[in-house]
Amino acid sequence: MNHLYALLGRIGLSLIFILSGWSKLTGYEATQQYMDAMGVPGAMLPLVIALEIGGGLAVLAGAFTRRAALALALFSLAAGMLFHADLADQNQFIHLMKNVAWAVAS
Repeated sequence: MNHLYALLGRIGLSLIFILSGWSKLTGYEATQQYMDAMGVPGAMLPLVIALEIGGGLAVLAGAFTRRAALALALFSLAAGMLFHADLADQNQFIHLMKNVAWAVAS
C-alpha cells in the first residue's frame, strides 16, 4: 500500500510543476513581464519552463528522480524567496510556505 501512496504523491507533485510550467508557456508575455517587474530577468523564463515541465516529467516518469526533485526543490525555495518575500502580506506568506512545503516534499 505504501508503494501506491508514493506513486500517487509522485504523480501529484509532478503535475504541480508540469501544469505550472505549461501555464507559464501559454501566458509567456505576462509571466515575463511579471518576472521583470519583480527584478528577475524575464530572459530566464525559458529555463524556468524547461525546469518545471522537464523536471516534472522526469519525476513523473521516475527518470533522474533524485536530481530532478533536488532541482525542483531548490527552484521552489528560490522562487519563494524571490516572489513571495513580503512576509507582512498573509497571502505572500502562505505562498512562501507552499513553496517550502514543495521543497521538503521533493
